Amino acid sequence: MLIIAGYFVVFLAVGGSYVAMGGHLGALYQPFEFTLIGGSAIGAFIAANSPKTLKLTAQSLGYALRNSPYDKKIYMELMALQYVLLNKARREGLMSIESHIEDPESSSIFSEYPLVKKDRRIMEFLIDYLRIMTSGNMSAFEIEALMDEEIETYKHERELPSHALSAVADGLPAFGIVAAVLGVIKALAAIDQPPAILGDLISKAMVGTFLGILLSYGFVAPLASIVGRRADDAVKVLECIKVTLLANMNGYPPQLAIEFGRKVLFSGIRPSFNELEEHVRQTKQPAAGR
Repeated sequence: MLIIAGYFVVFLAVGGSYVAMGGHLGALYQPFEFTLIGGSAIGAFIAANSPKTLKLTAQSLGYALRNSPYDKKIYMELMALQYVLLNKARREGLMSIESHIEDPESSSIFSEYPLVKKDRRIMEFLIDYLRIMTSGNMSAFEIEALMDEEIETYKHERELPSHALSAVADGLPAFGIVAAVLGVIKALAAIDQPPAILGDLISKAMVGTFLGILLSYGFVAPLASIVGRRADDAVKVLECIKVTLLANMNGYPPQLAIEFGRKVLFSGIRPSFNELEEHVRQTKQPAAGR
């Protein structure tokens, strides 16, 4: 939940500094300025994006407020699962895993890896390409090309929300200026009023510029950034599967194939060679009995 902590720090730094300088927070409370800026930004966001992008953005916002599901634990499960499947196929033939990939819900192998099993995207990608491998009609080069196309398409879709939010962040300062200009127009219309009233109207107008910039760089831009990182995490897990399966198709044993997959992971979640080896060693005995 670092994003919530970051928002709190931004609010505390800006609000606290303003109060420390002698300002009054009440002067910043301009609900109609916020409505003008936020409503315009939301309207422009809806107008600029397709229903699919709006739906993906809503889903991504939920993911952004939670920790990434693609941590070391799920990768350890994924690579252990791939080892078990590939080792079984190597020892008993590719057709020996057909029943498991055709009905993963009742598979004794998949049931031992719940984190992987509940991730629909991982399961679809892994099972689809294991099914293609068992068909024996495509070369490793053809499967690699197909994987690249699918991953590129998936990456494009997952990046739509971050691009859309970045556009909103870029536009918020401009909407703040719009709010400020409208406030100045209101102040000029009251030019015959005493200086104290004019000063109050002008200060309220400046709040619009302040809100636009603060919302942009303090809140929406960081949100777009974290949504983009979540997309990178979701793509990386597919790349891990791709590299592992292709290494196996090119003749490398399962133990070495999963090492290929380990190498493509981000350093923060990549298990060490010894960690992965020990984890895989623990799966060998159960795998042999299946």
